[in-house]
Order: sequence, then C-alpha cells, then structure tokens
Amino acid sequence: MLNDLGSWAAMPLFKNTILAWSIAGSIVLGLFPILLLLRKLVRRQHDRLLKTEQVEFLEIPLEVLSKTAVLSLLLTALFAGLSTLSMSASTWSVFRSVMTVALFWQVGLWACAATAGWLDRKQRRSFETNRAAAGSLGIIAFLAQLAIWVLIGLLILDNLGVNITALVAGLGIGGVAVALALQNILGDLFASLSITFDQPFFVKDFIVVDDFMGSVEHIGIKSTRLRSLSGEQIVISNADLLKSRLRNYGRMVERRVVFKLGVTYETPTDKLEQISTVIRKVVEAQQDTRFDRCHFADHGAASLDFETVYYVLSADYNRYMDRHQAIHLQIHREFEQRGIDFAYPTQRLLLERSIGRPDIARSAA
Repeated sequence: MLNDLGSWAAMPLFKNTILAWSIAGSIVLGLFPILLLLRKLVRRQHDRLLKTEQVEFLEIPLEVLSKTAVLSLLLTALFAGLSTLSMSASTWSVFRSVMTVALFWQVGLWACAATAGWLDRKQRRSFETNRAAAGSLGIIAFLAQLAIWVLIGLLILDNLGVNITALVAGLGIGGVAVALALQNILGDLFASLSITFDQPFFVKDFIVVDDFMGSVEHIGIKSTRLRSLSGEQIVISNADLLKSRLRNYGRMVERRVVFKLGVTYETPTDKLEQISTVIRKVVEAQQDTRFDRCHFADHGAASLDFETVYYVLSADYNRYMDRHQAIHLQIHREFEQRGIDFAYPTQRLLLERSIGRPDIARSAA
C-alpha cells in the first residue's frame, strides 16, 4: 500500500510530481486564510483607533495595510506555493509579470490610502486654524492620486516591455486633442487650482455670487457647493464662480450701518440740536459698537432728516440685528421723554384769500 502511494505521489504532472503539486497547494490553501485573518485583525485595530478622540501614530500605517486587496493576498499565496515547483522559463516569466503588475497595482492602492489618510489627518488638525487648507486639500488629494496612478501605469507598461518614450510622445500629441474636447472640464480644473492658490474664500465662508448666496460647504475639482439660507444646496462651477462678482462676508471684520430718521417740522430748534447728541449716547451705550457720526442731513418733503452712521464690531448678522434693534428702541424712549415726534408722510392744504380776486386754493406737498 505504501509503495502504491509512493509511486502515485512520484507520478509526474506538468514537469512536477503529484507530491510537489500537493505541497504547493497546501501552501496556498494554508497561507491565504492566514493572510485574510491578518488583514481582518489590522482592520479591526484600525477601527478601534478611529473611535478614540486622540489621533494615534499607527492610524495611517494600519489604514494603508487595511487597503490590501483580496486579489493581492491570493496572488501572494500562489507565488509562495508555485515557487516550490519547477517551471519552464517562459511560464515563470509570465507568472512573474503578472505578480509584478499586481504588486504595482497594490502599491498604488497603498500610496493612495497613505495620501488620503495623511491629508485627512492634516485637514482635521488645521480646519479650525486654517480653513484655506481645508478647502484646498480635496483638490490636492485628487491631483496626488492622479499622479500616483499615472506613475503606476507607466511602471506597469515599462515592465511589460512598452516603449515609454514613444508612448509619452504620442500622449503629448493626443493630449492636445483631448484638451480641446474637454476644455470646459479643464477650465473648471484650472479654476479650482486658482481658488486653491488665490484663496478668494474658504470653507464655511458666507458668500454672495450674483443672485445666489450661502455658506461654502465644499470646494471640488469642477464645482463649489453652497448651502443657502433656505436650506437647499447650490452648485456653481468653478469657472463661472471666478468670472462672477463675489462678495465674501466671511472676511468681514466689522459691519457699517447707516440709517435715517425724520422728525416733524414743528420740532423746536433747541430739540433739533439735542438729537445728534442723544443718538450718539444711545449708540455708544451698546456693546460691540463704534459711533461714527450723526448729522441733520436734509429738509425732506414731510420731515427733517437725520443720518446716523455707526459700526458693529462683529461680522455676525444676528449680533448686528440685536444691536440695531436695541438702538432703535432706545431712540424711541429718548424721543418720548423729550417730546420729539417722528415724522410720517403728510400733505398740507393752504387756502389764501386775495383782496379783489376770487379765492385761490392750492396745495403744497
């Protein structure tokens, strides 16, 4: 019986004995589950680190290893098993080329994962202190991954025996035609680079573009997304965005406020002289405000008009409205105490009697 088993194991099959094929298969079937288990343990450890508030040093290496593909693990196990067999030079060359392509592809996945992990970690660290970085990191990540895969593709082609020099020259000629066909997309891409380097706005800035307004949520490769005050999302292409006149309220440090009020023509002169002083005291009594001026500006059609200018030392719109409301309420209280009446649109009819002539009626606004 043993002799039969020995003779059976020694039988040749594709230049190797059945025993050699059995050993190779055992290596593959034993190593592949072990590699899958190791990847599962790495992913579990990575998920555990992500749940902690503190940013761990091993987060990025574990994230990179967790991106190992099942195909790469299978090819690694096959390589370990088949390396124990005797193969012809041509067969081994084909298998080695396949392994090299798979290795380059896996390196590309690891490099992209490392780049994305590092940029995401940098974004989380610098978001509160440098919002410009938060807006540009997405574009940088895309360009970095594009460069990685272009390099990986060239390395794979070079390994397969393709003349890279001639290929690059051909791509240069074909790239002109592609650029003409995709000029709108490329225009948005270059516009996104302009936004990245020129930094006309950051993420979370409140901007107004033509008839659209909202807070910047995301600066992408082709478009920028805004969240409007009414809740919907507004998507504007980067090229159109740079062509438009843009107001960035996120860069506002203080808000200039101008308002007018009118009093009746019957207001005595001594009370008119008090109005500017009263308004100045009211404005200066409010927090986060700086008084600029208040003047008797104009004789209106139905009122004596005063113009006031002051600054709210904050860009927050709600705070501005709170201060503005408090100022107007206090002005009403002060005018009531002094017997100063606010004007409202009126018309007065004057009747004149001329001696020896019929009555004349005329109206004056």
